Amino acid sequence: MTTVAPEVAERSSTARAMVRSVVRVAIVGGTASGKSAVALAAAARVADIDLISVDAMQVYRGMDIGTAKPSRAEQAMVTHHLIDLVDHCETFTLADYQAALHATTAALATVDRRAIAVGGTGLYLRSVVDGLNLPGQWPELRQELESTADLANLYSRLVELDPSAADRTEPTNRRRIVRALEVCIGSGMPFSSFGSGLDVYPNDGIVQLGLRWSRERVAERIEQRVLTMVADGLVAEIEALRRTGTSSPTAHQALGYGEFGSYVDGACSLDQAIADTVLHTRQFAVRQDRWFRRDPRIVWIDIDDDPVAECLPTLTRLIER
Repeated sequence: MTTVAPEVAERSSTARAMVRSVVRVAIVGGTASGKSAVALAAAARVADIDLISVDAMQVYRGMDIGTAKPSRAEQAMVTHHLIDLVDHCETFTLADYQAALHATTAALATVDRRAIAVGGTGLYLRSVVDGLNLPGQWPELRQELESTADLANLYSRLVELDPSAADRTEPTNRRRIVRALEVCIGSGMPFSSFGSGLDVYPNDGIVQLGLRWSRERVAERIEQRVLTMVADGLVAEIEALRRTGTSSPTAHQALGYGEFGSYVDGACSLDQAIADTVLHTRQFAVRQDRWFRRDPRIVWIDIDDDPVAECLPTLTRLIER
């Protein structure tokens, strides 16, 4: 088990209490479930409510279309936090997100504003709802691991050092594998030991509202979402990003950017890029669903057609209570 200095634990406890005092509700669900639309409608209706993004990719400036970032008009309607924090070529970690979250909620508390958390990044959500005891960082070791071309060998090392972490990590997820190995080797303790709290779901005071669609309807919405992104200029956005530098390993994981990057490189047709993005997004939505279903605290609303109309009455009651 990890140990934390008393003063660090006290600061962490204070920060978590601050988050809970500001964030009353979190809206969760898979990609294309309509979370953002519901949150925006609720925040526009109820006074003194801001939105806090729980999205690992919306933190990157310039990655707007592919991450379904709120438009300028939507941001003018309701104040959004924890988006556009860094350039796409910069590294941004869960620890960075947690620090930004604590600073944001502390600032909101001073002006008596509340917030709705909204997004689909599982670990970021647990950071909001529960707070996480995060391991340290060993940059030189990470650089050495990242330079290893044989991903299968890295995964085998993770299986040997931390079978539990390996079981929860996709063998193709280089970023996650490298991070887990970095912690295992750097700290001398299993990476999974730092996340033991992920298997515990305390009653923390933040209500989590989940949006759930049938698998068929999710597939339809994802396909339409990808087509809309293409029409809105996703290819031009990728070309512009490339002119400003190479994406960080985390930003590189964003759905659509790699697939349409292959189209930009001439490695595939536009139709193939669309098909690949739809497929990978559907697979990601399934993984999101599995993650969220493990949390018994989430109150699920089954959506038939209009997420705003079907969720807004319940969400408004939760906020105003």
